[in-house]
Amino acid sequence: MMDDQSADDRALTGTSPDGRRPSAAAPAGQDPEAAEPPGPVRARADAAVPPDPEPQNTGPQNTGRSSRGKAKNRSFWRELPVLIVIALVIALLIKSFVVQAFYIPSPSMEHTLNVGDKVLVNKLVYHFRPIQPGDVVVFNGVGSWDPVAPAAKRSSDPVVRLYDATALPLFRSIAGLFGTTPGQEDYIKRVIGVPGDRVACCNAAGLVTVNGVALHEQSYLYPGAAPSLIHFSDIVPAGQLWVMGDNRYVSYDSRLHRGDPGGGTIPESQVVGRAFMIVWPPSRWRILPIPATFFQPGITVRKAAAASHAAVSHSAAAGLSVPVAPAAPYLPLELGFAVAVPVTWIQRRTRRLVHGRRSRRAQR
Repeated sequence: MMDDQSADDRALTGTSPDGRRPSAAAPAGQDPEAAEPPGPVRARADAAVPPDPEPQNTGPQNTGRSSRGKAKNRSFWRELPVLIVIALVIALLIKSFVVQAFYIPSPSMEHTLNVGDKVLVNKLVYHFRPIQPGDVVVFNGVGSWDPVAPAAKRSSDPVVRLYDATALPLFRSIAGLFGTTPGQEDYIKRVIGVPGDRVACCNAAGLVTVNGVALHEQSYLYPGAAPSLIHFSDIVPAGQLWVMGDNRYVSYDSRLHRGDPGGGTIPESQVVGRAFMIVWPPSRWRILPIPATFFQPGITVRKAAAASHAAVSHSAAAGLSVPVAPAAPYLPLELGFAVAVPVTWIQRRTRRLVHGRRSRRAQR
């Protein structure tokens, strides 16, 4: 009974069982949802959505560029070992025949060369002119100032002998590019007398003389050092050189090796080259010229019978100290890469041109 009365009341008031008034009936043919009163707009599943922009058709083009980039990268990594090998070969050639760097570990040439200085040594110059008094030279002391190392017993194994004759010297040369060359006896001194010269100390003024001409050495001697505290008078034999350090107080030079083979002189054939430039440290950078005192008449004139050209050579001896040591010769290594890079680039360009021409011919 109560339910029937409640239904009648709802029918009269126009409310639904949940207490809401139903909306007015939509006209015929009209979407019922369109007749809803204004209110918050509800998203519809079938609402018009703007179409996605059409993807650009760049697939083949991007793929082609990516392929070319990958091919270039692969080509570079394939050619990098070739570039390194070419650079090392060029650096070895430069180090062996053109220029080599040495560092100064002792004070015997102060202040011309200080401890820690690095100098460049020209190995070609004495193929074009003889060694002159005043030159600062690097030489090998084996057989003159240092004893000759006993010959190592050769192995009976032919593989070992082949390794000792080929691979071992190559490895040592490559190691020398980084300043780790073992077993060398190299010195650096200033040439005072050449073959046929009479070198003596001292005249009445306490100066060293060459062929009776006094040397005025203040420009390169260690400040306050006397030209020599040791008296000597010797004629330089043919093919030999009389050399002295610029710091005469501490230099163990020809004056103190007079009991060795050569009477203190060193063979021209053992000269590695002429030190011509200080390259490190930057504050010490300078050229090493021949001092003016050696241009006096009677000093620079060499007798024709005694004149000889220096033959550049290296002799090895293990286990001995090094008065001047090979430095990390960055210049030869850098020159090697400086030459190898354009050579490799030209090679790549040439190969590309040839490949391009062949491709065009094939397309025809």
